[in-house]
Amino acid sequence: MSNSAATRLWLMRLAFVVLCLMVIFVQLMPLETVPRSWTGPDLLLVLSAVWVLRRPDYAPAVLIAGLMLLADFLYMRPPGLFAGVAVIVCENLRRRSLNMRDVAFPMEWLTAAGAMAAIVVGNRVLTSIFILDQVPLGLTVIQLIMSILAYPLVVAFSFAFLGLRRASPRDLDNMAGRP
Repeated sequence: MSNSAATRLWLMRLAFVVLCLMVIFVQLMPLETVPRSWTGPDLLLVLSAVWVLRRPDYAPAVLIAGLMLLADFLYMRPPGLFAGVAVIVCENLRRRSLNMRDVAFPMEWLTAAGAMAAIVVGNRVLTSIFILDQVPLGLTVIQLIMSILAYPLVVAFSFAFLGLRRASPRDLDNMAGRP
Protein backbone atom coordinates (compact mmCIF):
# COMPACT_ATOMS: atom_id res chain seq x y z
CA MET A 1 0.00 0.00 0.00
CA SER A 2 1.39 3.39 -0.91
CA ASN A 3 2.11 6.07 1.62
CA SER A 4 -0.58 8.41 0.23
CA ALA A 5 -3.24 5.69 0.53
CA ALA A 6 -2.26 5.04 4.15
CA THR A 7 -2.29 8.76 4.88
CA ARG A 8 -5.74 9.13 3.31
CA LEU A 9 -7.00 6.16 5.32
CA TRP A 10 -5.91 7.67 8.63
CA LEU A 11 -7.07 11.16 7.69
CA MET A 12 -10.53 9.84 6.85
CA ARG A 13 -10.65 7.86 10.09
CA LEU A 14 -9.70 11.04 11.93
CA ALA A 15 -12.41 12.94 10.01
CA PHE A 16 -14.97 10.32 11.07
CA VAL A 17 -13.98 10.69 14.72
CA VAL A 18 -14.02 14.50 14.54
CA LEU A 19 -17.45 14.53 12.87
CA CYS A 20 -18.88 12.17 15.49
CA LEU A 21 -17.38 14.20 18.34
CA MET A 22 -18.84 17.38 16.84
CA VAL A 23 -22.27 15.74 16.66
CA ILE A 24 -22.02 14.66 20.30
CA PHE A 25 -20.87 18.14 21.34
CA VAL A 26 -23.68 19.93 19.49
CA GLN A 27 -26.32 17.55 20.86
CA LEU A 28 -25.10 18.19 24.41
CA MET A 29 -25.33 21.97 24.09
CA PRO A 30 -28.30 23.43 25.99
CA LEU A 31 -29.92 25.25 23.06
CA GLU A 32 -33.49 25.01 24.35
CA THR A 33 -34.81 25.18 27.89
CA VAL A 34 -38.30 23.85 27.14
CA PRO A 35 -38.74 20.15 26.32
CA ARG A 36 -39.87 19.51 22.75
CA SER A 37 -42.56 17.08 21.69
CA TRP A 38 -40.42 15.87 18.78
CA THR A 39 -36.80 14.92 18.26
CA GLY A 40 -34.25 15.19 15.52
CA PRO A 41 -32.28 12.41 13.84
CA ASP A 42 -29.63 10.36 15.58
CA LEU A 43 -26.80 11.77 13.48
CA LEU A 44 -24.19 9.60 15.14
CA LEU A 45 -26.04 6.51 14.01
CA VAL A 46 -26.63 7.92 10.52
CA LEU A 47 -22.95 8.88 10.15
CA SER A 48 -21.90 5.39 11.18
CA ALA A 49 -24.27 3.78 8.67
CA VAL A 50 -23.12 6.06 5.83
CA TRP A 51 -19.44 5.52 6.47
CA VAL A 52 -19.76 1.76 6.97
CA LEU A 53 -21.82 1.28 3.81
CA ARG A 54 -19.78 3.62 1.65
CA ARG A 55 -16.23 3.00 2.89
CA PRO A 56 -16.05 0.32 5.59
CA ASP A 57 -12.29 0.76 6.00
CA TYR A 58 -12.73 4.36 7.15
CA ALA A 59 -14.97 3.42 10.11
CA PRO A 60 -13.55 0.37 11.89
CA ALA A 61 -15.60 -1.37 14.56
CA VAL A 62 -13.29 -0.16 17.33
CA LEU A 63 -13.96 3.49 16.45
CA ILE A 64 -17.70 2.94 16.21
CA ALA A 65 -17.75 1.07 19.52
CA GLY A 66 -15.70 3.75 21.29
CA LEU A 67 -17.75 6.64 19.94
CA MET A 68 -21.08 4.96 20.66
CA LEU A 69 -19.94 4.05 24.18
CA LEU A 70 -18.84 7.65 24.75
CA ALA A 71 -22.26 8.77 23.54
CA ASP A 72 -23.93 6.29 25.92
CA PHE A 73 -22.05 7.81 28.86
CA LEU A 74 -22.64 11.43 27.83
CA TYR A 75 -26.31 10.97 26.87
CA MET A 76 -26.89 9.05 30.13
CA ARG A 77 -28.12 5.92 28.39
CA PRO A 78 -27.39 2.47 29.84
CA PRO A 79 -23.64 2.13 29.15
CA GLY A 80 -22.85 -0.22 26.32
CA LEU A 81 -26.40 -1.28 25.48
CA PHE A 82 -27.02 0.98 22.49
CA ALA A 83 -23.33 0.82 21.58
CA GLY A 84 -23.36 -2.97 21.50
CA VAL A 85 -26.47 -3.18 19.34
CA ALA A 86 -25.13 -0.48 17.00
CA VAL A 87 -21.77 -2.22 16.58
CA ILE A 88 -23.40 -5.58 15.83
CA VAL A 89 -25.67 -4.06 13.19
CA CYS A 90 -22.86 -1.92 11.72
CA GLU A 91 -20.71 -5.02 11.38
CA ASN A 92 -23.59 -6.66 9.51
CA LEU A 93 -23.69 -3.61 7.25
CA ARG A 94 -19.92 -3.84 6.78
CA ARG A 95 -20.28 -7.42 5.50
CA ARG A 96 -23.00 -6.30 3.11
CA SER A 97 -21.10 -3.22 1.93
CA LEU A 98 -19.00 -5.22 -0.55
CA ASN A 99 -22.19 -6.23 -2.38
CA MET A 100 -23.74 -2.77 -2.03
CA ARG A 101 -21.24 -0.86 -4.15
CA ASP A 102 -23.06 -1.68 -7.41
CA VAL A 103 -26.64 -1.09 -6.28
CA ALA A 104 -28.65 2.07 -6.81
CA PHE A 105 -28.87 4.65 -4.06
CA PRO A 106 -32.51 3.85 -3.10
CA MET A 107 -31.49 0.27 -2.30
CA GLU A 108 -28.57 1.52 -0.19
CA TRP A 109 -30.96 3.90 1.58
CA LEU A 110 -33.43 1.08 2.21
CA THR A 111 -30.65 -1.12 3.60
CA ALA A 112 -29.51 1.67 5.94
CA ALA A 113 -33.10 2.31 7.00
CA GLY A 114 -33.55 -1.36 7.85
CA ALA A 115 -30.31 -1.34 9.83
CA MET A 116 -31.32 1.75 11.79
CA ALA A 117 -34.73 0.23 12.49
CA ALA A 118 -33.02 -2.97 13.70
CA ILE A 119 -30.84 -0.94 16.06
CA VAL A 120 -33.83 0.93 17.48
CA VAL A 121 -35.93 -2.22 17.88
CA GLY A 122 -33.01 -4.16 19.36
CA ASN A 123 -32.31 -1.39 21.84
CA ARG A 124 -35.98 -1.16 22.89
CA VAL A 125 -36.25 -4.93 23.30
CA LEU A 126 -33.10 -5.09 25.42
CA THR A 127 -34.12 -2.15 27.60
CA SER A 128 -37.48 -3.80 28.23
CA ILE A 129 -35.82 -7.16 29.01
CA PHE A 130 -33.53 -5.48 31.54
CA ILE A 131 -36.46 -3.42 32.89
CA LEU A 132 -34.77 -0.07 32.26
CA ASP A 133 -36.40 3.31 31.73
CA GLN A 134 -37.34 3.89 28.10
CA VAL A 135 -37.94 6.92 25.97
CA PRO A 136 -41.60 7.12 24.92
CA LEU A 137 -42.31 5.04 21.81
CA GLY A 138 -43.59 8.06 19.89
CA LEU A 139 -40.30 9.92 20.30
CA THR A 140 -38.35 6.82 19.30
CA VAL A 141 -40.40 6.41 16.12
CA ILE A 142 -40.03 10.10 15.28
CA GLN A 143 -36.25 9.88 15.77
CA LEU A 144 -36.07 6.79 13.57
CA ILE A 145 -38.07 8.47 10.79
CA MET A 146 -35.93 11.62 11.05
CA SER A 147 -32.76 9.49 10.93
CA ILE A 148 -33.96 7.69 7.81
CA LEU A 149 -34.84 11.01 6.17
CA ALA A 150 -31.45 12.47 7.13
CA TYR A 151 -29.51 9.63 5.47
CA PRO A 152 -29.40 11.20 1.96
CA LEU A 153 -28.36 14.55 3.44
CA VAL A 154 -25.49 12.95 5.36
CA VAL A 155 -24.43 11.09 2.21
CA ALA A 156 -24.45 14.34 0.24
CA PHE A 157 -22.52 16.17 2.96
CA SER A 158 -19.94 13.40 3.25
CA PHE A 159 -19.46 13.30 -0.50
CA ALA A 160 -19.38 17.06 -1.07
CA PHE A 161 -17.16 18.11 1.82
CA LEU A 162 -15.08 15.01 2.56
CA GLY A 163 -15.03 13.22 -0.78
CA LEU A 164 -16.53 10.06 0.71
CA ARG A 165 -17.62 7.87 -2.18
CA ARG A 166 -18.37 4.22 -2.59
CA ALA A 167 -15.39 1.92 -2.68
CA SER A 168 -14.15 1.03 -6.16
CA PRO A 169 -12.83 -2.46 -6.99
CA ARG A 170 -9.28 -1.09 -6.70
CA ASP A 171 -10.03 0.26 -3.23
CA LEU A 172 -11.45 -3.10 -2.23
CA ASP A 173 -8.25 -4.81 -3.36
CA ASN A 174 -6.21 -2.39 -1.25
CA MET A 175 -8.46 -3.07 1.77
CA ALA A 176 -7.74 -6.80 1.76
CA GLY A 177 -4.70 -6.79 4.06
CA ARG A 178 -5.55 -3.77 6.17
CA PRO A 179 -6.69 -3.55 9.82
